[in-house]
Amino acid sequence: MDDKRRLILDQALALVDERGLAAMSMRAVAERVGLTSMALYPYVGGKDALLDGLVDLLNLELGTAVGDDLADIDWRRRLRALGRAVRALAHAHPSAYPLLLNRSATGASASWLTAALHGILHDAGVPAAEVSRMARMICAFLLGYTTGEVTGGLPDTERSAEPDAEFDADLADLVALIELAAAGSAAVRSGGGSGTPSQPGRPGSPAGPRR
Repeated sequence: MDDKRRLILDQALALVDERGLAAMSMRAVAERVGLTSMALYPYVGGKDALLDGLVDLLNLELGTAVGDDLADIDWRRRLRALGRAVRALAHAHPSAYPLLLNRSATGASASWLTAALHGILHDAGVPAAEVSRMARMICAFLLGYTTGEVTGGLPDTERSAEPDAEFDADLADLVALIELAAAGSAAVRSGGGSGTPSQPGRPGSPAGPRR
């Protein structure tokens, strides 16, 4: 990312952190970096492009927080680290964070989260045909849950007194779900059938004892 563009995006994100998304304007950002509003356009375009830039910056910050040295770490630990990093990003930038759900990312880092989830699912042994679907589901949970948490959108009924422990329990449920999908695939590869438990009365299920 160009140094000048990065400076402008950093200042725009700081402005949103301090005053909320509604306070962000080209003029307000320009004042923070000592430029005129028109001088911003060659670097970040108009306001819509600036918002897209914030999405790219958030993705970039997430990738930096997780790091690039996780390839040799067990996929379960990688998923937990990724989930916690997503949640930490939400709490660090609660006003800007909902943009990850509301706008499409277009920059070089836009596909980072999806790529990270694909790598985790592949290493876990999830069938290739199921990887994209499961990645979308997990991404929707991580972004949706954490957005609801920082915006107050989660239901208040029976809210846990220990949100950190509750989130870790949710991550454990995701691990178990991935293990189940991978186990079904392993059963198919080993000749154990379709991986779907047989049910009485369904075609292909074992016949009951004759009387």
